[in-house]
Amino acid sequence: MSLADLTFARWRALDTATATRHADEAARRTGGRLLRLDSSPHPDGGGHRAVIERAGELYALVPGGEVAVGFDVDAWQPLPEQLVSYREESLAGGFGFETDPRDRLARVMTPPRTVTLPTVLMAVEPRKLPELPSLVPELLAGDGLRLPSPDEWEHACGAGARTLFRWGDGYLADVSPYGAGGGPHCLPNAFGLHIAFDVYDTAEMTSDPGSVYGGDGGEAVCGGYGSLLEWLPLATANRNPATAAFLDGPEGEDMFADFNARPVIDLD
Repeated sequence: MSLADLTFARWRALDTATATRHADEAARRTGGRLLRLDSSPHPDGGGHRAVIERAGELYALVPGGEVAVGFDVDAWQPLPEQLVSYREESLAGGFGFETDPRDRLARVMTPPRTVTLPTVLMAVEPRKLPELPSLVPELLAGDGLRLPSPDEWEHACGAGARTLFRWGDGYLADVSPYGAGGGPHCLPNAFGLHIAFDVYDTAEMTSDPGSVYGGDGGEAVCGGYGSLLEWLPLATANRNPATAAFLDGPEGEDMFADFNARPVIDLD
């Protein structure tokens, strides 16, 4: 089986020795070296986590194929504490939010869908934008890199999880969605990526200017929108349309360094 045939479903079913061979091939093909392969069970799912070093930067192997992304808002059942937060904090704050939290989620979450994606390497850590957003694709291309598509970003983050967040539907009441206070959002995900871990620091652009994932620059936290909406920017399928509009607008020209990009290396 070649890397072109290495789908997410097949990757999860491989034994450690075979997974290592494929990860080694991916490293050689991109001029890097396999740093480690972890085959221990992971709470986010997946089967193996392969981390490759290339030109001083760490990349994770993200197998593709036919995968499910997006989030089914209609089927979502808010946890009791999330309903309390929305009613007593978000609505009571007078921010003009929709009465039903599902309507709020429908504004920011992408719909459930099945897509076919290539197997790629994706940077373990995001980079700060070095230039205006419009110039970033060209800068990355000069190093043989590119931005992920929205579908690729969601798949890389969720790794097959159909829950609101990549680690589940809830969050710890005594943990914040920012900083280094601990919690599942601070841990590497099922592919070994440090992703969707801080609402302040991880707003990441994609190849679609209208889709920014992983954070909102702290808007919900600073605005006092309530715990559910404070955590929501870390939801896997939250494309953060308001944040995307900000980055693509005139204000974004002055604050682009506060946003991030996560480089992708194609394997074909």
